[in-house]
Amino acid sequence: MRYLTAGESHGPELTAIIEGLPAGMPLLAEDINLELARRQGGYGRGGRMKIEKDQVRITSGVRHGKTLGSPVTLIVENRDWKNWQTVMSAKEVPEKEQKLRQVTHPRPGHADLVGGMKYHHDDLRNVLERSSARETTMRVAIGAIAKKLLKELEIEVAGHVTVLGGIKAEIPAEISLAEVKKRSEKSEVRVVDASVETQMKQLIDQTKKNGDTIGGIVEVLVGNVPAGLGSYVQWDTKLDAKLAQAIVGINAFKGVEFGVGFEAANLPGSKVMDEIIWTKEVGYRRKTNHLGGFEGGMTNGETIIVKGVMKPIPTLYKPLMSVDIQTKEPYKASVERSDSTAVPAASVVAENVVATVLAEEILAKFSSDSFEELKEAVMNYRQYVKNF
Repeated sequence: MRYLTAGESHGPELTAIIEGLPAGMPLLAEDINLELARRQGGYGRGGRMKIEKDQVRITSGVRHGKTLGSPVTLIVENRDWKNWQTVMSAKEVPEKEQKLRQVTHPRPGHADLVGGMKYHHDDLRNVLERSSARETTMRVAIGAIAKKLLKELEIEVAGHVTVLGGIKAEIPAEISLAEVKKRSEKSEVRVVDASVETQMKQLIDQTKKNGDTIGGIVEVLVGNVPAGLGSYVQWDTKLDAKLAQAIVGINAFKGVEFGVGFEAANLPGSKVMDEIIWTKEVGYRRKTNHLGGFEGGMTNGETIIVKGVMKPIPTLYKPLMSVDIQTKEPYKASVERSDSTAVPAASVVAENVVATVLAEEILAKFSSDSFEELKEAVMNYRQYVKNF
């Protein structure tokens, strides 16, 4: 499976083309719209979410509710486009109109300045329109399809927030994926620990009043993953490495860890490695899951546990100092419509990019021209692994 996304934040639409899906997989626009709505939710979101109510149009690759095996095209229209038709026109416009909403004061921590240098843009809007987190709309749309595929293979994905603005959510040791999904869906800040929700919302409100932003940590769990996805034979075939790239590829994400993650540096090996056991009912298992479901770059059959850290959004309503790229004089950075935090929404994005990577890996490993063929191949492989 491979895909491309395209579109600008204030352009007419966002687009994705996905190739390599098996034929015969059930897929409706409603499956994708559910995930798009989840991405737009969460406490701390800004005014853009009141404008955009993302709905997908499937324009190829699906007929009568099932995939055809040909490329699938997804389109999400930007409702705010009506206010930007001159600014973002693909046609030539008079020089005076080219200056409308021009950006020359780059925001610290954003792609504005370096992107302008790289692509020789004297209007940094040419950079920020694509580097905006609005781009994650299509990665969630693609992830929704991946989630659908995984669910049909009895693989479940759940995400939640573990830290927001320094406030930590306690996570019960034996909580199930189903319970994580249930609790996080009920929470406006997507936590499983209801006792910290009010504190987090108060911090978000105060941060907004201060014209500032806050970041946090999200966690994605994937259960019932077959052992043996990924490979140890080359560095770029390791599945945890692919997931790490996908997580850090989300806008504003700056770090990733699996299982106990960086805490492993402070622990002896006996507290990090997961002892192997075997039972006739399930085959090989691990007593613990400190390594987050990976050994040697491959899934080991345990729940995948991956965390990502999101920095505070770089657009501040009380902007930091910058420099005008034309005059070189000091100026306050430009202000675009923004959120005080997008960490709850980012947990949804993280779920979907993880699901996408896993779907890609499954489709690469198993025979998958048709969906029935894929399901049979996965079922047979699970039985093989159990009896190994």
